Amino acid sequence: MLEVTELACLRGDRMLFADVALTVQAGELVRIAGPNGVGKTSLLRLLCGLAQPEHGQVSWKGQRLERTRERFHREALYLGHAAALNDLLTPLENLRFAAACHGLGVDAGRCELALERIGLGPQRDLPAKVLSQGQRRRVGLARLYLSENVPLWVLDEPFTALDVAAVRDLADWLDAHCAHGGMVVMTTHQDVPFATPMRTFDLAESAC
Repeated sequence: MLEVTELACLRGDRMLFADVALTVQAGELVRIAGPNGVGKTSLLRLLCGLAQPEHGQVSWKGQRLERTRERFHREALYLGHAAALNDLLTPLENLRFAAACHGLGVDAGRCELALERIGLGPQRDLPAKVLSQGQRRRVGLARLYLSENVPLWVLDEPFTALDVAAVRDLADWLDAHCAHGGMVVMTTHQDVPFATPMRTFDLAESAC
């Protein structure tokens, strides 16, 4: 359903990687691996259409991404390093706003439960500007608990700043998403066990 062919990424005057070919099918969990600086985050952004490749193409359900962009952005969720929060809003308000922008019809109660699952129940009504970086990160991750009907999840280091219980719960949620036909593409430096067989794609093999 997600297909990458002959993908190349140029950063400045340096070619990070070239000739990347990758296919992700329904129910798959794929980890993008490689040393720091090889271009893992850049690849994730290319997969989501947030950057343009130097060469090659990304296709979603058999169509080039640029031809199905509106549909793709309804059917994909990207969570990067940046929390992208409004500092004047609370975590609950930020989460409800993000869900509405993505077209997710969720009420305040579901958003509150999502924040509790990610460990932010006590902070849900504080302004985002007083949150730590780890707490800000969790606000973004709470969107996963509202997005079970979004087929493709693209996640950059989703387990960073989570405690053991939150890591386990999130891993179980990713497993459940794949079990129901969803797809997960992610980077992680943590050794997290999954029930879903995880396929590793080593980007270093395509590094220039």
